[in-house]
Amino acid sequence: MTAELIDGKVHAAAVRAKMRDRVAVLTAQCGQAPGLAVVLVGEDPASEVYVRSKGKQAAGAGMKSFEYRLPAHATQEELLDLIERLNTDPQVHGILVQLPLPGHLESRHVINTISPAKDVDGFHISNVGMVGTGQDAIVPCTPLGCMMMLRHYYDDFRGRTALVIGHSNVVGKPMARLLLNADCTVIIAHKSSTNIPELARLADILVVAAGVPGLVKADWIKPGATVIDVGINRIAAPEIGEGKHRLVGDVDFENVRDVAGAITPVPGGVGPMTIACLLANTLSAFCHQLHLPDEELLLED
Repeated sequence: MTAELIDGKVHAAAVRAKMRDRVAVLTAQCGQAPGLAVVLVGEDPASEVYVRSKGKQAAGAGMKSFEYRLPAHATQEELLDLIERLNTDPQVHGILVQLPLPGHLESRHVINTISPAKDVDGFHISNVGMVGTGQDAIVPCTPLGCMMMLRHYYDDFRGRTALVIGHSNVVGKPMARLLLNADCTVIIAHKSSTNIPELARLADILVVAAGVPGLVKADWIKPGATVIDVGINRIAAPEIGEGKHRLVGDVDFENVRDVAGAITPVPGGVGPMTIACLLANTLSAFCHQLHLPDEELLLED
């Protein structure tokens, strides 16, 4: 058996197409487009790439894109002042502060200064708490993208066993909460767990966000399971050239695909959905702030 490939690019393109249509209709109706503000502190090369991609895709969806850059030595007060201005700016409906921040800035305080209604990353403590208790809230983009892809394979999650490997606040914990809210039986494993292979063999759904290249092996997989690999790891690739690197996930893809029923590749799996979900969260925030109907694009196939 060779697993079906879960193509994140295809899923993300479908989400963006729905958003473009919806944004065009809403902009014509109310004379205003959703606005996404991205704040970048410092000059981290990877963050620069992410910010450019987010701005380009926002514009492609018909949204307004605002970019704010602060130097690496910017103070906490300067960053918080900027966020407070964006909180009250009627043209800005979503705010994202690109992480990681320079070490002298307190990320938790920064995130919790963003208005919960504009927190399109879904990291504000209010949104975290509401997701955890099953209430309507802005959901972190990567777990939301994973759930959207999983819904393509499962009309009903009841009776399914799901294992989440990794318990970060960004992916692992919210992913587990979303699966639990969908009535899965949820197991969480992490670096201190001693029996991960045994737990994995119970799982109909396996979501891996551990940051360990090739962690999950083929003999861990329940035959026919759906495997979502969130890991993005750069490893040396001397076979393609001196000093070259390639991206791999947390799953031994080539071997696991012979056992699983469906699997995401790395790259091209979860990554494209993360930005698509960021834009969809911005559209949802726009609808809520202007009291417009929200069609919950990400809950559809």
